[in-house]
Amino acid sequence: MADKCSNMESISLGGFCRVTDTGFRAILHQCSSLQMLKLSHGSQLTDLVFHDISATSLSLTNVSLRWCSLLTNHAVVCLSKNMDLRVLDLRVGRNIGDEAMKAIGSLCKLMILLLDGSDITDTGLTYLGQLVKGSLVSLSVRGCKRLTDRCIDAIFDGSSAKALQNLDLSNIPNLTDHGILSLAKTRVSISELRIRGCPHIGDTSVMALASMQVDDGGWHGSRLRLLDLYDCRRISALAFRWFKKPYFPRLRWFGLTGSVNRELVDALARSRPFLHIACHGEELGTRCWDSFDGLQRHDYEEVDELEQWMLEGEVEGDYEYMAEVESDAEEMVVV
Repeated sequence: MADKCSNMESISLGGFCRVTDTGFRAILHQCSSLQMLKLSHGSQLTDLVFHDISATSLSLTNVSLRWCSLLTNHAVVCLSKNMDLRVLDLRVGRNIGDEAMKAIGSLCKLMILLLDGSDITDTGLTYLGQLVKGSLVSLSVRGCKRLTDRCIDAIFDGSSAKALQNLDLSNIPNLTDHGILSLAKTRVSISELRIRGCPHIGDTSVMALASMQVDDGGWHGSRLRLLDLYDCRRISALAFRWFKKPYFPRLRWFGLTGSVNRELVDALARSRPFLHIACHGEELGTRCWDSFDGLQRHDYEEVDELEQWMLEGEVEGDYEYMAEVESDAEEMVVV
């Protein structure tokens, strides 16, 4: 196949369990125009495929190696010599750790980095450095069990991650409200935040995000358009007060556990008709990195009356209203 596809710019292969390193290596060495490479469930794919990739003329921009469980840090080090990489998907790379992060830290054009289920630590995230953090638009560390609240400081150290719009912190067992409080203090204008399946995330996180200040345009409040809190077991009825107007004015996708309080969920849906609420564990919309080019986005053209007012700068007294609601929330009986 490689002999007949030398001019191909994009290749996507998945589930070829009988293909060995020899076949994958032939693709890299003979498809000189290749820019986008997607290999998934490569059960026999090892580091040897990428060992001498620097000897090729390849200028890869998008690389996805999802469910390639035999790959280690060495493969990432070799791949990182492609300085034009914009998208790097290493999801379910259980042998990918902090050494790989050091290499990734040199990719100044990287926009999307997916590390779900890898073996990275808080320290590893600090290796990304100012260059990568300044260009990253999407970062996913879903299911990285060794991360803690300190991963937030590692990601946003010095507020360098100003370009970051999509962040997935789901299924991190050691992430708590303290981590989300740190996130709220960064003043970064994140539009999509996923923290599903984090057992220690509760009402405090919701309050912090609702009152979050951002540097973009000087408006006070959350810029979130998507928030996934499904299976965050410490979310109670108290948190619903913070989803009423004027909080989260741009929110369009909201995930939570419907059993928290069905009546409150239904009331919220009625009061905010533009808000898509998911209560059964389904993923919200389509994650931007699930499209191969990594550039897919949600349709956010719907604007309700309150958001229009805020965009026009006509809302006053935000702090006074917030103080009243916070006082009321402290007196609520949690059901």
